[in-house]
Amino acid sequence: MLEGKAMVEDSDMPVKMQVQAMALASQALDLFDVVDCKSIAGHIKKEFDERYGSGWQCVVGSNFGCFFTHSKGTFIYFQLETLKFLVFKGSCTP
Repeated sequence: MLEGKAMVEDSDMPVKMQVQAMALASQALDLFDVVDCKSIAGHIKKEFDERYGSGWQCVVGSNFGCFFTHSKGTFIYFQLETLKFLVFKGSCTP
């Protein structure tokens, strides 16, 4: 992988939103130290809430597991530099 280049591992969100997620991740890495995953995730979540309505979740780190339900068209999992990023809008299933 090229340094600074994001690599999408899985997604069902529109390409425009994918590009936005990766751009916000890159911006967050400029604003916060790479070890401050909580602030990086908070920055991305806040921006997605403002742009696409509340309810977004963001997980950032180099090693994590997860299991979740998301609204259709709102999920992306990608890598940028040494970190993995998971962004999604939560959903309840009956």
